This record gives sequence, structure tokens and C-alpha cells, in this order.
Amino acid sequence: MERPLSPKWDSIPPEWREIIAAIPGYDPVATSGDCVFDAQAAGYAISWVETYCKHVKGALAGKPIKLELWEKAILANLFGWKRPDGTRRYREAFVFVARKNGKTTLLAAIVLLVLFTDEEPGAEIYSAAADREQACLVYDQAKGMVFQCPEMESRVKVYATSKTIWDAQTNSSYKAISADANTKHGYNTHLAVIDELHAQPDRDLVDVLMTSTGSRTQPLILHITTSDFERPSICNEKHAYAGKVRDGLIEDLSFLPVIYEATIEDDWTSPATWAKANPNLGVSVSREYLERECARAQESPAYENTFKRLHLNIRTEQDVRWLQMAKWDACGGPMPNLAGKLCYAGFDLASTADITAFVLYFPEEHAVLPWFWIPEDTALIREKRDRVPYLTWAKAGYLKLTPGNACDYETVLRCVTQEIAPKYSVQQVGGDPWNATQFMNALTAAGFNVVQFRQGFASLNEPTKQLEKDVLTGVLNHGGNPVLRWMASNVTVETDAAGNLKPSKKKSTEKIDGIVAMIIARGCAMIAEQTGPSVYSKRGLVYV
Repeated sequence: MERPLSPKWDSIPPEWREIIAAIPGYDPVATSGDCVFDAQAAGYAISWVETYCKHVKGALAGKPIKLELWEKAILANLFGWKRPDGTRRYREAFVFVARKNGKTTLLAAIVLLVLFTDEEPGAEIYSAAADREQACLVYDQAKGMVFQCPEMESRVKVYATSKTIWDAQTNSSYKAISADANTKHGYNTHLAVIDELHAQPDRDLVDVLMTSTGSRTQPLILHITTSDFERPSICNEKHAYAGKVRDGLIEDLSFLPVIYEATIEDDWTSPATWAKANPNLGVSVSREYLERECARAQESPAYENTFKRLHLNIRTEQDVRWLQMAKWDACGGPMPNLAGKLCYAGFDLASTADITAFVLYFPEEHAVLPWFWIPEDTALIREKRDRVPYLTWAKAGYLKLTPGNACDYETVLRCVTQEIAPKYSVQQVGGDPWNATQFMNALTAAGFNVVQFRQGFASLNEPTKQLEKDVLTGVLNHGGNPVLRWMASNVTVETDAAGNLKPSKKKSTEKIDGIVAMIIARGCAMIAEQTGPSVYSKRGLVYV
């Protein structure tokens, strides 16, 4: 134990000190207030699980569960610490652990431990997840454990259709539920285990379950999850709170923070780093498996983020990284003088209240110049709510604020026709006609050669792949624009059965409008290369 011990540790039986101190970076004794550690209760919880619960799947199926130190630490702290009134100290726990560390088995065992030993009249116990299938993973394990233990099976009824286990002795029940929070009001929750918190679509289910515990004497909400993406979410909110409790920045004796994670500064290819996020390394998750997955991540940049997030608990910008930010940043050299240079434009028009992007691509220089507009009201809200520095970027001249709460397309059009067009030789402007027909007609009337560039695989595949190549080879020059960099860090791509690529607004963690506009501009330039420049002086609106 590598932390200085407070005098309060003298009250902990020596055989329990290593166990309850095994929570990474957290001192449960120094933060205990007037709570006391009940070694008998902690020992009973661990003994009960190892006596009555057996593995359900895999090579260990049918064999008794043998808890590892980190699992004993969770059980000992959750069930050993007591308040002066004899109820449990902890009312909420956050367990942050990488994939394949046996968390589903541990959750099922905790569910049954509470169901059979708490003796809470009419206890309502739930395992919750983003969807019913995920929630049923814990239920299936719990059901399998019940059927392997005659003492448990004789006491309960199992209802497969409703995914419910009912204990007649205490009139208590355990049920698997999904994230449809609208149907959960009226619950009276004693225990809720929320599996894969990062997959929750919003905070509604968590809030409903948290507020449903008010009439219970010792309720417990247990969140267990791998890392989320870098975005505003209930998972990242709980992770931040747990970190502050662990580090002593917030005093909350009722919250247990269990955080197994590597950091972005760690060498993610090192087995020592893997151990930081995988307490079951060498047990349920093999070193050989992680070696294989790490090698795959080094071979495929698209898999790197997946490996870091799922196996190291490192929060990443998106699910599947398309653009490596180190490569992107290397393309941010000084911008040459582009005045009068031949270029192609792409735009991505905001629906109403978000960003509009207009990007020029200069094929000879392989350079891009972006412009961005956002309603001022939206910028104020999002900077305050999501900490996206729109106002800072606006003050620095990287984006323009339009008045009100909806995009002012007249302002955009005026900038394009009066500021951009006179300075650069814009050969063509491309954009998706969805909700943009009027804007495109206005550009055509202003003398631009406008093409419709729909956002499907057929249109975007080639320029998407070419942009990726330009970034990887260092050919692109984006000048280090911070708004465009933020959008580049957000991009996730979709792939169809034929291997075609396109940026996905649905899957990306945040705004990518500038990247989409840049790909469209790059696509216009590619078409010009294929057909020759003379054709553009002979035709008007075309369809891509």
C-alpha cells in the first residue's frame, strides 16, 4: 500500500488492510467520517459469493467463483463499511474497468448477494443497460447461477419472459430493464446496477433510478462501464465526479470510486500500461489476447481508438479514428499567399441553429481555407453547456457570429460573394441540395458555377479517401485552423460492403461540417481533373 496511513487505519484488522486499500488511488479509511468498517459483514459478502455463486460460461462454467483481490476490494468496501445507524455507508459506486475483466459475472453475483442476504422487504433490484439485450447479460448470468445452486433455486421463481427473478420469502424481485426511462417512473429501487454506462443515450434512465431510491434505508446504485468518447455524457460526468472523490477534491463518503485506467501519456503498447486498466489481466483477459489486439491497433489506425478505449479505458475523440491527429497537426504549416489562385469550394449548410461551413481547396498548393458561421445565441449556449470555445474562436477570427438563434444565410452569402469571390479564383462550388436549394440558387444567380454534391458513398468515397491520403502523406496544408482541427478530431467514417468511405455525422462525436465541406471541395477538384477544365465553362448545374 503506497499511501501514508492515517491513524484511523489502526482500527482496521490487519488482514483487511490490503483488501480495502486495493481501490486505485482511493483511501476509504481517511474519507470514512463517522462510519466504521465491519470486518464480519465484509467477510460474509465475500464468502457468500464464493460459496453459492458459480461461473456460467466459458472454461470455468460450473466451478465456484474465486474472487480476485480487486473484486474482494469492491465487495469488502461496499458491504463492510457501515454508518452509525448500521446501514451501508456507500449509496453509489462507479466501477471503471476495461473490457473482458469479468464485470458481468461480478455484477450478477452482487445482484444475488443483495437479493438473498439483505432481507429487505419488497426489495426492487434492477440491472439496467442501454438496450434490453445488454441488460439481459447480467440477468442471464444471475439466472445461470441460481440454477446451479439448489439453495437459491428452491427459494425463487424465475420468469424468463419478463426477465425476472422473484423471492417469495421477502417479496423481493430482480429484473432486467432497458433505457426507456419513461416506463420506469414509480420504481422503488433498492439496488440498481447500470451496465456499460457509456452506452446510455442520455442521462434519463440514471436520473430516474437515482430518484427512485428515496424511500429505501440503504439503497445502492452501481455504475460499471468502460470508457466513453470525448463528449458530454452521463458516463463522463460520473467519471469526472468519481475522479474528484478519489483525489479528495470532493468529500462524499457515500460514493465509492473504482477507476482502473491508463492515461493518454502512457505507452499504450506496453504491458505495464495494460495492467493499469485490466485488474483481471492473466485471469479473464489474457496477455496473449491483448498482445494480439495491440498489434492490430498498431497496424490499423482505424482500430487504434477502439483498442485504447475498450481495453485501456482511455477516453478518445471518437469510436473509430479516421484521421490521426499527429498526422493532421503535421499538415499545419505556414499558409502560402493564395490570392488569385485557382480553387474549388464546398459548403455544408447549417439546418437552422448550428454551424455553416464554406471551404476552399487549392489543388496546386494542396491548401484549404475554411470559413465558419454560427448563430450568436447558439455559440453562447454551447460554450457554457459543452465548453466548446466558439466565442474564443470568434474573437480570434476563426468563425463569424450571426445575430439571433438561427443561421443568417444572407450574411453567409454576402461574405461569399463580396469577400471570398473577389479574392480567389473559385472555379466551382459544391454542396448537398438538402435544405440548401435557395442558397444554391442564390450562388448561381451571383455567377458561381454550382454543382449538387450529395452526401452518399457514391459522391464522397473518392474525395474522402484522397483527403485521408493527403493527410497521411503530409501533402495537405490546412494552416492549423483550430475550428477545422476540432472537427477533424470528431470525424468517424462509415464503410459500406464494397469498402467505400464517407464521413458520418450520425456516428461522429461532435460537429464535422468543415471536414464535409472540405471533402466536397476536394471532390469538385477531382472531377475537374478527370474531365478537364474547359467543360466547366460550358455547363451550368450538374448532379454528382
